[in-house]
Amino acid sequence: MIKHLEKIEDFDKEISEDVIVDFYADWCGPCKMLGPVLEETNFNVLKVNVDDFQELAIKYGVMSIPTLIRFKNGEEVKKVIGFRTKEELESDFN
Repeated sequence: MIKHLEKIEDFDKEISEDVIVDFYADWCGPCKMLGPVLEETNFNVLKVNVDDFQELAIKYGVMSIPTLIRFKNGEEVKKVIGFRTKEELESDFN
């Protein structure tokens, strides 16, 4: 399931479960390529536009996009940077 972060106040609630946060931007080519790949997976994905939520990008050290961070119970457990195939995502996050 893919959701888009609407309000920063919702972020902590969203990461309280097992979720992959996709830090992206609309103008980013690799981010656009990654979107359909994420839809093919069974992961819960929260998309966070870095242009809209710069403070979250800074807080989590996002220097390049796309950056994917897996959270479990509100804690960061894994971070990957750049485009990934479905197989690579499943390997990275399973």
